[in-house]
Amino acid sequence: MIVTRTPFRVTLGGGATDLPSYYSKYGGFIFAAAIDKYMFIDVNRPKVDDLIRLKYSETEIVERVEDIKHKVARECLRLTGIEKGIEVSSVADVSAGTGLGSSSCYGVGLLNALHTFKREYISLERLAEEEFKIEAEILKRPIGKQDPYMAAFGGLTVLEIGKDGQVKLRKANVSYETADALNENMLLFFTGVRREADEILSEQSSGMEKENKEVLESMYYIKEIGYAILEAVESDNITEVGRFFDAHWQHKKRTSGKISNPEFDRIYDLARKNGALGGKISGAGGGGFFTFYVENNKRKFREEMKKLGLREMRYRFDFEGTKVLVDF
Repeated sequence: MIVTRTPFRVTLGGGATDLPSYYSKYGGFIFAAAIDKYMFIDVNRPKVDDLIRLKYSETEIVERVEDIKHKVARECLRLTGIEKGIEVSSVADVSAGTGLGSSSCYGVGLLNALHTFKREYISLERLAEEEFKIEAEILKRPIGKQDPYMAAFGGLTVLEIGKDGQVKLRKANVSYETADALNENMLLFFTGVRREADEILSEQSSGMEKENKEVLESMYYIKEIGYAILEAVESDNITEVGRFFDAHWQHKKRTSGKISNPEFDRIYDLARKNGALGGKISGAGGGGFFTFYVENNKRKFREEMKKLGLREMRYRFDFEGTKVLVDF
Protein backbone atom coordinates (compact mmCIF):
# COMPACT_ATOMS: atom_id res chain seq x y z
CA MET A 1 0.00 0.00 0.00
CA ILE A 2 1.18 3.48 -0.90
CA VAL A 3 -0.40 6.67 0.46
CA THR A 4 0.63 10.11 -0.79
CA ARG A 5 -0.30 13.59 0.40
CA THR A 6 -0.20 16.56 -1.98
CA PRO A 7 -0.95 20.22 -1.09
CA PHE A 8 -3.37 22.63 -2.70
CA ARG A 9 -2.15 26.16 -3.49
CA VAL A 10 -3.11 29.81 -3.62
CA THR A 11 -1.56 32.18 -6.16
CA LEU A 12 0.02 35.36 -4.84
CA GLY A 13 1.13 36.89 -8.12
CA GLY A 14 1.46 36.35 -11.86
CA GLY A 15 -1.58 34.12 -12.34
CA ALA A 16 -2.24 33.01 -15.96
CA THR A 17 1.23 34.04 -17.17
CA ASP A 18 2.07 30.34 -16.75
CA LEU A 19 -0.27 29.40 -19.62
CA PRO A 20 1.60 28.22 -22.75
CA SER A 21 -0.28 30.78 -24.86
CA TYR A 22 1.40 33.53 -22.82
CA TYR A 23 4.80 32.25 -21.71
CA SER A 24 5.67 30.93 -25.19
CA LYS A 25 5.73 34.56 -26.38
CA TYR A 26 6.60 36.60 -23.31
CA GLY A 27 7.85 34.26 -20.58
CA GLY A 28 5.90 33.62 -17.39
CA PHE A 29 6.21 34.42 -13.70
CA ILE A 30 4.41 32.91 -10.73
CA PHE A 31 4.65 33.52 -7.00
CA ALA A 32 2.43 31.10 -5.09
CA ALA A 33 1.96 29.41 -1.72
CA ALA A 34 1.04 25.83 -0.92
CA ILE A 35 -1.41 25.38 1.95
CA ASP A 36 -2.11 22.61 4.44
CA LYS A 37 -5.18 21.36 2.60
CA TYR A 38 -4.40 18.13 0.82
CA MET A 39 -5.23 15.50 -1.75
CA PHE A 40 -4.64 11.99 -0.38
CA ILE A 41 -4.09 9.12 -2.81
CA ASP A 42 -4.11 5.46 -1.73
CA VAL A 43 -2.70 2.87 -4.16
CA ASN A 44 -2.97 -0.84 -3.43
CA ARG A 45 -2.68 -4.12 -5.31
CA PRO A 46 -5.87 -6.26 -5.23
CA LYS A 47 -5.37 -9.70 -3.78
CA VAL A 48 -7.85 -11.79 -5.77
CA ASP A 49 -8.04 -10.43 -9.33
CA ASP A 50 -6.44 -8.18 -11.96
CA LEU A 51 -9.19 -5.58 -12.18
CA ILE A 52 -8.61 -1.84 -12.04
CA ARG A 53 -10.59 -0.12 -9.29
CA LEU A 54 -10.91 3.64 -8.90
CA LYS A 55 -12.69 5.36 -6.03
CA TYR A 56 -13.22 9.11 -6.11
CA SER A 57 -16.59 10.93 -6.29
CA GLU A 58 -17.56 7.89 -8.38
CA THR A 59 -16.47 4.25 -8.33
CA GLU A 60 -15.09 2.53 -11.40
CA ILE A 61 -14.25 -1.16 -11.83
CA VAL A 62 -12.84 -1.99 -15.25
CA GLU A 63 -10.64 -4.58 -16.92
CA ARG A 64 -8.71 -2.27 -19.26
CA VAL A 65 -7.01 1.07 -18.75
CA GLU A 66 -8.69 2.52 -21.85
CA ASP A 67 -12.12 1.96 -20.26
CA ILE A 68 -11.39 4.31 -17.34
CA LYS A 69 -13.59 7.43 -17.37
CA HIS A 70 -11.39 9.48 -15.02
CA LYS A 71 -9.11 11.03 -17.64
CA VAL A 72 -6.19 12.03 -15.41
CA ALA A 73 -6.13 8.65 -13.64
CA ARG A 74 -6.28 6.83 -16.97
CA GLU A 75 -3.33 8.73 -18.40
CA CYS A 76 -1.29 8.41 -15.19
CA LEU A 77 -1.67 4.64 -15.40
CA ARG A 78 -0.74 4.66 -19.08
CA LEU A 79 2.31 6.83 -18.51
CA THR A 80 3.63 4.59 -15.75
CA GLY A 81 2.84 1.41 -17.70
CA ILE A 82 0.41 -0.08 -15.17
CA GLU A 83 -2.31 -1.91 -17.10
CA LYS A 84 -4.03 -4.12 -14.53
CA GLY A 85 -4.29 -5.18 -10.91
CA ILE A 86 -4.45 -1.82 -9.16
CA GLU A 87 -6.75 -0.03 -6.71
CA VAL A 88 -6.68 3.77 -6.47
CA SER A 89 -8.66 5.72 -3.88
CA SER A 90 -8.63 9.47 -3.36
CA VAL A 91 -9.96 11.85 -0.75
CA ALA A 92 -9.42 15.60 -0.57
CA ASP A 93 -9.77 18.36 2.00
CA VAL A 94 -11.15 20.65 -0.72
CA SER A 95 -13.49 19.66 -3.54
CA ALA A 96 -12.77 20.09 -7.24
CA GLY A 97 -13.76 23.27 -9.05
CA THR A 98 -12.69 25.65 -6.29
CA GLY A 99 -9.62 27.14 -7.96
CA LEU A 100 -6.93 25.68 -5.71
CA GLY A 101 -5.36 23.31 -8.25
CA SER A 102 -7.18 20.08 -7.38
CA SER A 103 -6.70 18.40 -10.77
CA SER A 104 -2.93 18.73 -10.66
CA CYS A 105 -2.89 17.73 -6.98
CA TYR A 106 -4.61 14.51 -8.01
CA GLY A 107 -2.26 13.93 -10.92
CA VAL A 108 0.97 14.69 -9.05
CA GLY A 109 -0.15 12.68 -6.02
CA LEU A 110 -1.14 9.69 -8.16
CA LEU A 111 2.05 9.76 -10.23
CA ASN A 112 4.08 9.95 -7.01
CA ALA A 113 2.20 6.93 -5.65
CA LEU A 114 2.46 4.91 -8.87
CA HIS A 115 6.19 5.52 -9.30
CA THR A 116 6.74 4.59 -5.66
CA PHE A 117 4.57 1.50 -6.17
CA LYS A 118 6.94 0.47 -8.98
CA ARG A 119 9.99 1.39 -6.89
CA GLU A 120 10.88 4.18 -9.28
CA TYR A 121 12.10 7.18 -7.33
CA ILE A 122 12.03 10.28 -9.54
CA SER A 123 12.59 14.00 -9.03
CA LEU A 124 9.88 16.47 -8.08
CA GLU A 125 10.56 18.33 -11.32
CA ARG A 126 9.88 15.19 -13.35
CA LEU A 127 6.65 14.59 -11.42
CA ALA A 128 5.51 18.14 -12.25
CA GLU A 129 6.47 17.85 -15.93
CA GLU A 130 4.79 14.45 -16.29
CA GLU A 131 1.57 15.82 -14.84
CA PHE A 132 1.75 18.89 -17.07
CA LYS A 133 2.29 16.68 -20.11
CA ILE A 134 -0.78 14.60 -19.24
CA GLU A 135 -3.12 17.56 -18.82
CA ALA A 136 -1.74 20.07 -21.33
CA GLU A 137 -0.43 17.84 -24.12
CA ILE A 138 -2.38 14.58 -23.92
CA LEU A 139 -5.74 15.80 -22.58
CA LYS A 140 -5.41 19.23 -24.27
CA ARG A 141 -6.54 21.13 -21.18
CA PRO A 142 -5.62 24.83 -20.97
CA ILE A 143 -3.56 24.52 -17.79
CA GLY A 144 -0.34 26.26 -16.85
CA LYS A 145 2.90 25.21 -15.19
CA GLN A 146 1.92 26.56 -11.78
CA ASP A 147 -0.41 23.85 -10.54
CA PRO A 148 1.79 20.76 -11.08
CA TYR A 149 4.92 22.52 -9.81
CA MET A 150 3.23 23.87 -6.68
CA ALA A 151 1.68 20.46 -5.99
CA ALA A 152 5.10 18.84 -6.31
CA PHE A 153 7.28 21.37 -4.45
CA GLY A 154 4.96 23.20 -2.02
CA GLY A 155 6.21 26.18 -0.02
CA LEU A 156 6.30 29.87 -0.86
CA THR A 157 7.69 29.37 -4.32
CA VAL A 158 8.76 31.43 -7.32
CA LEU A 159 8.54 30.08 -10.88
CA GLU A 160 10.27 31.80 -13.80
CA ILE A 161 9.00 30.20 -17.00
CA GLY A 162 10.99 30.57 -20.21
CA LYS A 163 9.52 30.87 -23.68
CA ASP A 164 10.58 27.24 -24.23
CA GLY A 165 8.56 26.13 -21.18
CA GLN A 166 11.60 25.52 -18.99
CA VAL A 167 10.91 26.36 -15.36
CA LYS A 168 13.44 27.91 -13.00
CA LEU A 169 12.18 27.38 -9.47
CA ARG A 170 13.33 28.89 -6.22
CA LYS A 171 11.95 29.27 -2.74
CA ALA A 172 11.02 32.85 -1.88
CA ASN A 173 13.39 34.52 0.58
CA VAL A 174 10.82 35.08 3.32
CA SER A 175 11.48 35.25 7.06
CA TYR A 176 9.44 33.11 9.44
CA GLU A 177 7.94 36.26 10.96
CA THR A 178 6.83 37.60 7.57
CA ALA A 179 5.45 34.23 6.50
CA ASP A 180 3.41 34.06 9.73
CA ALA A 181 2.11 37.61 9.27
CA LEU A 182 1.20 36.94 5.64
CA ASN A 183 -0.57 33.76 6.69
CA GLU A 184 -2.50 35.65 9.36
CA ASN A 185 -3.56 38.49 7.03
CA MET A 186 -4.54 36.45 3.96
CA LEU A 187 -8.06 35.19 4.66
CA LEU A 188 -9.73 32.60 2.41
CA PHE A 189 -13.51 32.57 1.93
CA PHE A 190 -15.44 30.10 -0.21
CA THR A 191 -17.91 31.76 -2.58
CA GLY A 192 -20.09 28.65 -2.65
CA VAL A 193 -19.61 28.41 -6.43
CA ARG A 194 -17.81 25.48 -8.04
CA ARG A 195 -16.93 25.70 -11.71
CA GLU A 196 -14.83 24.11 -14.45
CA ALA A 197 -11.83 26.33 -15.14
CA ASP A 198 -11.29 25.14 -18.72
CA GLU A 199 -13.80 27.54 -20.29
CA ILE A 200 -12.33 30.62 -18.61
CA LEU A 201 -8.74 29.56 -19.28
CA SER A 202 -9.59 28.80 -22.90
CA GLU A 203 -11.04 32.30 -23.28
CA GLN A 204 -7.93 33.85 -21.75
CA SER A 205 -5.65 31.73 -23.94
CA SER A 206 -7.65 32.64 -27.04
CA GLY A 207 -7.29 36.33 -26.25
CA MET A 208 -3.53 35.94 -25.88
CA GLU A 209 -3.15 33.90 -29.07
CA LYS A 210 -5.17 36.47 -31.01
CA GLU A 211 -3.09 39.21 -29.37
CA ASN A 212 -6.16 40.97 -28.02
CA LYS A 213 -4.80 44.35 -26.91
CA GLU A 214 -6.83 44.60 -23.69
CA VAL A 215 -6.00 41.04 -22.63
CA LEU A 216 -2.26 41.37 -23.36
CA GLU A 217 -2.05 44.74 -21.62
CA SER A 218 -3.77 43.30 -18.54
CA MET A 219 -1.47 40.26 -18.58
CA TYR A 220 1.56 42.56 -18.73
CA TYR A 221 0.39 44.38 -15.61
CA ILE A 222 -0.52 41.11 -13.86
CA LYS A 223 3.04 39.91 -14.39
CA GLU A 224 4.56 43.20 -13.18
CA ILE A 225 2.27 43.20 -10.13
CA GLY A 226 3.43 39.65 -9.41
CA TYR A 227 7.05 40.82 -9.28
CA ALA A 228 5.99 43.70 -7.02
CA ILE A 229 4.17 41.33 -4.63
CA LEU A 230 7.25 39.12 -4.40
CA GLU A 231 9.46 42.14 -3.70
CA ALA A 232 7.06 43.37 -1.01
CA VAL A 233 7.03 39.98 0.74
CA GLU A 234 10.80 39.48 0.53
CA SER A 235 11.40 43.00 1.89
CA ASP A 236 8.99 42.44 4.83
CA ASN A 237 6.62 45.14 3.51
CA ILE A 238 3.53 42.97 3.34
CA THR A 239 1.01 45.80 3.73
CA GLU A 240 1.73 46.50 0.06
CA VAL A 241 0.52 42.98 -0.79
CA GLY A 242 -3.07 43.97 -0.11
CA ARG A 243 -2.85 47.03 -2.35
CA PHE A 244 -1.25 44.98 -5.12
CA PHE A 245 -3.99 42.35 -4.77
CA ASP A 246 -6.52 45.09 -5.53
CA ALA A 247 -4.62 46.21 -8.64
CA HIS A 248 -4.30 42.57 -9.76
CA TRP A 249 -8.05 42.01 -9.37
CA GLN A 250 -8.89 45.02 -11.53
CA HIS A 251 -6.61 43.82 -14.33
CA LYS A 252 -7.60 40.16 -14.09
CA LYS A 253 -11.27 40.95 -14.66
CA ARG A 254 -10.31 42.42 -18.04
CA THR A 255 -8.87 39.11 -19.32
CA SER A 256 -12.25 37.32 -19.38
CA GLY A 257 -15.86 38.29 -18.87
CA LYS A 258 -16.41 35.10 -16.86
CA ILE A 259 -13.96 35.84 -14.04
CA SER A 260 -16.37 37.97 -12.04
CA ASN A 261 -20.09 38.77 -11.99
CA PRO A 262 -22.32 41.36 -10.27
CA GLU A 263 -22.56 39.27 -7.08
CA PHE A 264 -18.78 38.78 -6.83
CA ASP A 265 -18.27 42.50 -7.48
CA ARG A 266 -20.71 43.25 -4.65
CA ILE A 267 -18.84 40.90 -2.29
CA TYR A 268 -15.53 42.48 -3.23
CA ASP A 269 -16.80 46.02 -2.70
CA LEU A 270 -18.23 45.12 0.71
CA ALA A 271 -14.97 43.41 1.67
CA ARG A 272 -13.06 46.59 0.82
CA LYS A 273 -15.50 48.70 2.84
CA ASN A 274 -15.00 46.41 5.83
CA GLY A 275 -11.22 46.52 5.99
CA ALA A 276 -9.75 44.46 3.15
CA LEU A 277 -6.90 46.30 1.45
CA GLY A 278 -7.45 44.12 -1.58
CA GLY A 279 -8.34 40.66 -2.72
CA LYS A 280 -8.29 38.20 -5.57
CA ILE A 281 -10.25 35.16 -6.62
CA SER A 282 -8.58 31.76 -6.73
CA GLY A 283 -7.46 30.05 -9.90
CA ALA A 284 -9.12 30.96 -13.17
CA GLY A 285 -11.96 32.84 -11.45
CA GLY A 286 -15.69 32.47 -11.83
CA GLY A 287 -16.02 30.80 -8.43
CA GLY A 288 -13.96 29.07 -5.79
CA PHE A 289 -12.27 31.09 -3.05
CA PHE A 290 -11.73 34.78 -2.49
CA THR A 291 -8.41 35.65 -0.86
CA PHE A 292 -8.69 38.93 1.04
CA TYR A 293 -5.78 40.77 2.62
CA VAL A 294 -6.92 42.14 5.99
CA GLU A 295 -4.59 43.59 8.64
CA ASN A 296 -7.00 45.11 11.17
CA ASN A 297 -10.39 44.31 12.73
CA LYS A 298 -10.36 40.75 11.42
CA ARG A 299 -13.16 39.69 13.77
CA LYS A 300 -15.53 42.29 12.36
CA PHE A 301 -14.45 41.43 8.82
CA ARG A 302 -15.19 37.74 9.39
CA GLU A 303 -18.60 38.58 10.78
CA GLU A 304 -19.44 40.67 7.70
CA MET A 305 -18.31 37.94 5.32
CA LYS A 306 -20.40 35.41 7.24
CA LYS A 307 -23.45 37.63 6.75
CA LEU A 308 -22.82 37.39 2.99
CA GLY A 309 -22.95 33.61 3.22
CA LEU A 310 -19.21 33.09 2.74
CA ARG A 311 -17.49 30.33 4.69
CA GLU A 312 -13.91 30.91 5.83
CA MET A 313 -11.31 28.19 5.41
CA ARG A 314 -8.56 28.48 8.01
CA TYR A 315 -5.17 27.24 6.82
CA ARG A 316 -1.42 27.34 7.26
CA PHE A 317 1.28 27.33 4.59
CA ASP A 318 2.67 23.93 3.56
CA PHE A 319 6.43 23.68 3.03
CA GLU A 320 6.80 20.01 2.06
CA GLY A 321 5.03 19.49 -1.26
CA THR A 322 3.91 16.04 -2.35
CA LYS A 323 5.18 13.27 -0.08
CA VAL A 324 4.76 9.58 0.55
CA LEU A 325 3.10 9.05 3.94
CA VAL A 326 2.79 5.24 3.82
CA ASP A 327 4.90 2.72 1.90
CA PHE A 328 4.46 -0.93 2.83
